[in-house]
Amino acid sequence: MSTQPTTFDGSLKTTQNKVKPLVSYFYHWEKTIPQKPYLRQPYGDTWKEYTWAEVGQEARRMATALKSMFPPRTNIGLISKNCAHWITADMAISMADMVSVPFYPTLQANQLQQVLEHSECKALFVGKLDSWEHMKEGVPADVQVIRFPEYPASAPITGAGFLDWDELIAKHPPQSEDFVPNVDDISTIIYTSGTTGTPKGVVHTYYTQSAALDMAAPLLRLSGNDAKDARFFSYLPLCHIAERAIVEAASLYVGGTVSFAESLDTFAKNLAETQPTHFLAVPRIWTKFQLGVLAKMPQKKLDTFLKIPILSGIVKKKIRKALGLGEARLMLTGAAPMPATLLTWYQKLGINIQEAYGMTENAGCCTLMRADNIRVGTIGQPYPRAEVKIVPETGELAMRGDWVMTGYYKDPEKTKEVLIDGWLHTGDMCSQDQDGFITIIGRVKDSFKSAKGEYIIPAPIEFGFAKNSFVEQVCVVGRGLPQPVALIVLSEIGLQASRDVVSASLASTLKELNMGLINYERLQKVIIMKEAWSVENNLLTPTLKIKRNVVEDVYGEKLQAWYDMPDTIIWEA
Repeated sequence: MSTQPTTFDGSLKTTQNKVKPLVSYFYHWEKTIPQKPYLRQPYGDTWKEYTWAEVGQEARRMATALKSMFPPRTNIGLISKNCAHWITADMAISMADMVSVPFYPTLQANQLQQVLEHSECKALFVGKLDSWEHMKEGVPADVQVIRFPEYPASAPITGAGFLDWDELIAKHPPQSEDFVPNVDDISTIIYTSGTTGTPKGVVHTYYTQSAALDMAAPLLRLSGNDAKDARFFSYLPLCHIAERAIVEAASLYVGGTVSFAESLDTFAKNLAETQPTHFLAVPRIWTKFQLGVLAKMPQKKLDTFLKIPILSGIVKKKIRKALGLGEARLMLTGAAPMPATLLTWYQKLGINIQEAYGMTENAGCCTLMRADNIRVGTIGQPYPRAEVKIVPETGELAMRGDWVMTGYYKDPEKTKEVLIDGWLHTGDMCSQDQDGFITIIGRVKDSFKSAKGEYIIPAPIEFGFAKNSFVEQVCVVGRGLPQPVALIVLSEIGLQASRDVVSASLASTLKELNMGLINYERLQKVIIMKEAWSVENNLLTPTLKIKRNVVEDVYGEKLQAWYDMPDTIIWEA
């Protein structure tokens, strides 16, 4: 395991003069390709397209409106599912010399109140939401709400004193100047998804935002022919660093087109119609894609087709196009570790997914699996100009780069905990080989002690269930138990199978998995949950990561009773 800092591909510091605020890229495309579609919003079977010029006019008018109500550097909130007005509003906030503070559209009223008060937002753009009536109770009385035009299948945004987007832009002339912010000014405050507790406001400047993009662009196929006619598909929360960088920032960098998903029901249709050139999905989405393929073509049949030379090529091309990835040049996964078996499964279909690893605090840029150097089971190598080291005492990965956050908003104590002597401490236990490839072992805070006094790291054990298509979610727990246990949520395929078949399959997986584990790591039980974990029941973050501490709280009192049962595979009553 390497403990020495490793620097790849050049100096640590990006040239300050080279970095431009993202809004400057917008001005460029607004002038050079004004009639090219920038944002595409689906409405049933039709798409409404907004050109760069049209987005510019709306953003400029909204910038004028904002400046008429608030002084420069005011914090402006934004809560909405992904849509054309989300990006337009974000551009307007920059044009008006204000600070963008986006929030997850799944927040409850008390959660929204907490982040609005902490961020000191004076206004809140409210748009496409599944629920608003209860959420609006969390908006403080002194926060001015500006509602987007109504979207189909969106909750009505009602409330006294609210301002309407269309009315505001009709009343205000477009800002004529191309206002360019100071690169050292705060651009955005991004609240973390709260995997381990209270969300923290990560502060990024225009410099840190653009420095990350400028550094990563060649590897993310955002330069040369790779950037030509780039198409992006937006469905993961735009308030999250990954979507903000890989969709919004990347589209601004190359002058690409962004198409949105209308709803969960139309996701597959919208994606197939977009055929993006650049596509990011979290592991759970890639798993769902896999399960969708296997539901139509069982693994045994698929394996047979892939062994026949002529048929193999036809099948691969058909699957890729059906998934909406027929023209994809870059396919990424991130936000959570991708099981090696899943990556290998896609590789057999000619779909080479690159794993990207980062966090809100480093603008999503720490390591990347190079397209021409994929090493399954790792998260790739550090980005150019990213310096990394493994902390000897804890095995924690630390990194530094000039795109790291300036700190947590109004929280110097937590900032000091993670930014130590210029190094960002990631919270992930990792190892690094002699070629610079990094492997995640688990979260430093996720490890727990069994009743035998042994520390268990759950992530590597959980990966052992990845090749069982009956399993969609898994969480290994067991604080205080003699041996750990696995809590399992079944996939759609698993839900359709009989209990006997599922139990036999999981018993087989368990036996195989335990053979490769140290005695104290071996799983004693597999418990199958009756309810899926979701954002709605607070067991998943908005980026679909399991809230391990919440799972442990919810099921903690039941663990001992399950442990004492005679069966190895247990179905929650």
